[in-house]
Amino acid sequence: MDTTDTAEPHDPKPSAVAPRWRAWLLEGLSDQSARHPGPHATPKEEHAGHTWWRVMCLTGVDYFSTLGYQPGIAALAAGLLSPFATLVLIALTLLGALPVYRRVAHESPHGEGSIAMLERLLPWWSGKIFVLVLLGFAATDFMITMTLSAADAAAHVVENPFAPHWMHGGNAWITLLLLALLGAVFLKGFREAIGIAVALVGTYLVLNLVVLAVSAWEVLSHPVRIGDWTSAMTTEHSSPVAIIGVALLVFPKLALGMSGFETGVAVMPQVKGDASDTFARPAGRVRETRKLLTTAAVIMSCFLLLSSLATTILIPQSAFEAGGPANGRALAYLAHQHLGEAFGTVYDISTIAILWFAGASALAGLLNLVPRYLPRYGMAPEWTRAVRPLVLVFMVAAVVITLWFDANVDAQSGAYATGVLVLMLSAAFASTVAVHRRGHRAAAIGFGVITAVFAYTLVTNVIERPDGIKIALIFIVAILVTSFGSRVHRAFELRAGQVTLDEAALRFVDEAAAHGPLRLIANEPQEHSTREYRAKEYSQREHTHMPDGGPVLFLEVFVRDSSDFTADVLVHGDEKHGVRRLRVEGPTVPNTIAAVLMALRDRTGQVPHAYFDWTEGGPVSHLIRFLVFGDGEVAPVTREVLRRAEQDVERRPRVHVG
Repeated sequence: MDTTDTAEPHDPKPSAVAPRWRAWLLEGLSDQSARHPGPHATPKEEHAGHTWWRVMCLTGVDYFSTLGYQPGIAALAAGLLSPFATLVLIALTLLGALPVYRRVAHESPHGEGSIAMLERLLPWWSGKIFVLVLLGFAATDFMITMTLSAADAAAHVVENPFAPHWMHGGNAWITLLLLALLGAVFLKGFREAIGIAVALVGTYLVLNLVVLAVSAWEVLSHPVRIGDWTSAMTTEHSSPVAIIGVALLVFPKLALGMSGFETGVAVMPQVKGDASDTFARPAGRVRETRKLLTTAAVIMSCFLLLSSLATTILIPQSAFEAGGPANGRALAYLAHQHLGEAFGTVYDISTIAILWFAGASALAGLLNLVPRYLPRYGMAPEWTRAVRPLVLVFMVAAVVITLWFDANVDAQSGAYATGVLVLMLSAAFASTVAVHRRGHRAAAIGFGVITAVFAYTLVTNVIERPDGIKIALIFIVAILVTSFGSRVHRAFELRAGQVTLDEAALRFVDEAAAHGPLRLIANEPQEHSTREYRAKEYSQREHTHMPDGGPVLFLEVFVRDSSDFTADVLVHGDEKHGVRRLRVEGPTVPNTIAAVLMALRDRTGQVPHAYFDWTEGGPVSHLIRFLVFGDGEVAPVTREVLRRAEQDVERRPRVHVG
């Protein structure tokens, strides 16, 4: 029995009575059609997927686009030591993040990522709350990806020499315009765009390769520049040990260079595996995804090192400061300076396009992530399964963030790094636990060391740039408050997927229904004696005026995990202590009873009667027990669930309390 089918049969379809705009806004609300239609969408079963290098371009619009601003941020953070700090970052990328996400790809091959791995580790409410906190950091990561990328694209527009004079100083409104365009595209219907991603990433990497090759020629043909750099660096830092020490201290500020790994595992459903792959064992997809992650990490590491050397040696440090010509656009500065304004403009256009598309990739990630967890937890309204309302919510948040940071790339980098590092820390920890449970001691030690390094990097970043944790805390608090508010508001929904009766239960129900409407006694599920069952039946017949002589079934609910919101229900029938019992597991007692009663009504065509005892205790404590533990005062809650699920009083199962 599906909860979506509980509306009154005579109700007109929503599309017939709702305003046209509302029908458009909530289009695709069902579970099947609510899969996000953007770049991260899961292909249909008949879809063979794409080769790994094409999917690498899809994740690359997020990963590789950081070249647009990473060299400038590195120069601000590490100064003349930027190449050495970048080397530390590359080491952490290849020896830390890459092994972690190769493990995540193995453990979570269907695009769920590290959050799903951690969800499986923690039971009951602790797991749900932990996931909500991680979702707050993920929202920080993806939202700042959108706003920071749009802000950097605006910087490339404003600094271009061919830009009209009225655009100068217009970073904020240009950023908002780009975000509005992004939202408009998703509202219209953003389809899978791997072809666009391949073109954008290919063009962008080729242009960057040209810029770096020309920069290398400029450095090698004027070796005095290398001497000037090394001389200035040794003047500030007298010994190699000091250089290494400072590089180790400042590299956490460069963490943006690792921003694409979470996206890399999110796009796994797009990767083409082997013909022999199954849902349970997609070995080919895992292997190809690992190729994707490794190739992207190696390419990005090479570009990061070369760009750091080129920008540090060829660009004056003052040009990186806020308002300087290289701020947020170091490689574009070199493109204009050494290859002319025409090539520089082409480079700017390519950079603007890939940065804008990185925002699209991030928004697609959010639209995949939120419906995956919050509606399933009952911690979001059902409309969050539709794309367009979520797009509007995220666009409002993006506007607020842009205005808060005044579209400044440097100011947002701390928040971005915080979101990235928390997700990487969670992935490293989840990988450590996963290999430890499999008995791989050496791997567990290795992943444990990586986890410690990410923890250090995160703490250092938060201490030096607390804006990131502030933004993340705002998202976390907002998610927690709205989630628990939604959970309370939706507590009285039917909350059952499909109700299935086993062979014995079907036989009991059919035989009892042959004598008239079903009569069920709600009973505590502990083991009882024959005397206790007879006493319970006698008590109900006496206090609720149950008709004598007819067959009675005992209905007993076991709460397996009260933190779950919905679940499929299997009704198991057995005969013990001289009575026939229907025993079922569910997330809550009253909602599960209500779902079973509705299913029995639909099977027998008769309205069933359920008989309850009052429970001693205060109403407030019972309400808390219901919300947290799934039980409490069962009778009135069951009646309320039935009242909301079935509007027709004549067809509503009866609740009797004595």
